[in-house]
Amino acid sequence: MSRSVKLRPWQKRAIEAFLASEHPDFLAVATPGAGKTTFALTAMRLEQARSGWRRLLVVVPTQHLKVQWANAAARFDLHLEPEWAASQGMLPGDVDGVALTYQQVAANPAALVELARDALVIFDELHHAADERAWGDGVRAAFEGATRRLALSGTPFRSDTSAIPFVRYRLEEAEADFEYGYADALADRRVVRPVYFPRVGGHMEWSAPDGTLYEATFEDPLTRALANQRLRTALSLEGEWLPAVLSQANRELMNLRAKAQPDAGGLVIAMDVDHARGIAALLRDRLGSQAVVATSEDPDASDRIARFAAATTPWIVAVRMVSEGVDIPRLRVGVFATNTTTELFFRQAVGRLVRWQPIAGAGRQKAFLFIPDDVRLRSFAHQLADQRRHSLRRRSDDGDTPFDAPPDPTALDTFGEAEQLSLFAALSATPLEVEEASVFDDQADPDDADERDSATEDEAALELTLAPVHRPGGVWPAGLHGSGPDPTPGSTGEFAGLDPRQARSRLRDLNAAVVAQVALVSGQTHAQVNAELNRRVGIRKVTEATLAQLQKRVEAGRSWLDQARRGAARR
Repeated sequence: MSRSVKLRPWQKRAIEAFLASEHPDFLAVATPGAGKTTFALTAMRLEQARSGWRRLLVVVPTQHLKVQWANAAARFDLHLEPEWAASQGMLPGDVDGVALTYQQVAANPAALVELARDALVIFDELHHAADERAWGDGVRAAFEGATRRLALSGTPFRSDTSAIPFVRYRLEEAEADFEYGYADALADRRVVRPVYFPRVGGHMEWSAPDGTLYEATFEDPLTRALANQRLRTALSLEGEWLPAVLSQANRELMNLRAKAQPDAGGLVIAMDVDHARGIAALLRDRLGSQAVVATSEDPDASDRIARFAAATTPWIVAVRMVSEGVDIPRLRVGVFATNTTTELFFRQAVGRLVRWQPIAGAGRQKAFLFIPDDVRLRSFAHQLADQRRHSLRRRSDDGDTPFDAPPDPTALDTFGEAEQLSLFAALSATPLEVEEASVFDDQADPDDADERDSATEDEAALELTLAPVHRPGGVWPAGLHGSGPDPTPGSTGEFAGLDPRQARSRLRDLNAAVVAQVALVSGQTHAQVNAELNRRVGIRKVTEATLAQLQKRVEAGRSWLDQARRGAARR
């Protein structure tokens, strides 16, 4: 089936650069929310059309993103299996590839060598290959034999310890083959939102691990260790700083929901699980706002995130879950309530708020990330705010109060000892002024005027038609492709509306049910029934069966069941 995809100007340029490159490795750095997934899948479909069908492997940071990529690939008529494991054997012939995590790759790279041979590979947020040395070694070992490797990142990254596989470096910074920054996306309009950074000061008191009592505002210069303790004090659930910031953020969110976007959502990034639950309780009990909690320790976190993305619940509170790549376009307000202060993490947090949506009358769709007025966070926000101001072409006197020049982050002492959290105690945290407070007023933004009547216009530079996928290992049965399959013969409508991945799961369940029934009636073991059905269909394992073979196996099992029942009746 032919597919049509609409590309933004930057995606078209990036695809042209990718196809023109003769090098097997290509690094594309594009700001979060710009559409890296569409770019990557279109590029790989065009590469397949040019060089012939090849397996496609996508490597991602988290389990949730495996499913997200598989769903996106289905819209390109590509069947990626997010639940595949090496123990399942060979991939079915009608499956185009798999989605894996970096952790999976590191655990058993040898099992992927043959699968990746002459394949196409997409690395989503490749910098994660440097999270642990074994991850980088595993990525290199597993994918050295791939035909082409397309690496994606939402922000430029450095090599602080060891170089990341398949990336070229210049002066210790990854050298991108194509780069599309936040300022570029803002200038193009209708790609990303302008993000504003209300900075909240405070006066904090705490007891250090050695028992010394301290008090300081965010303006006071401190060593790195004491600056970390000050930040933890501000974020404490027992103080008044965090509740006050949550109240301000909730007011902004409710204002957006009332005036511009009824389903607008908010994100709070918490320090740990207990902190996240406490924040959700504050939102519920003090502010009357419901919040979903998603943490990396929760096995249902991916489902919670997916339900939140499709619902209208005001808030989601997350710990190490709503990070790069997670797509919740309705997020408009964020609270940075974590003590992680790296630039990469900060930019990832901003990236959750920037995705522009076609909402009539919503103008530029301002987003807001409330942050502690910590010197490090202030510096990161200043850089992004500078890009925003430059792109929006504001004059210095138009009412957008600029940040003060950020203090020199090198003023922090970098050789402080690690905190002994068991001896640290937050005593009090009182909020002070809010910088960039004009975000709360109702004045119209002059830059919104030229967008209000055209916010739903299609800004695609090109509508591209993709040829059908010609996979050599088998084709999908009639109705099991496209966006809405028709019922397959003999299925009594049980596959209607399912994509191939969903149909595969349903057919495997049907196979398991038929095997159980045959075993019960015939007196044979499940293993014996499975072996016989595999022999009749010509497969080694159910996990290696194509959709057509799974369907044939169900029919063979039902025929066997009928015979067994007739035999039992005669007896």
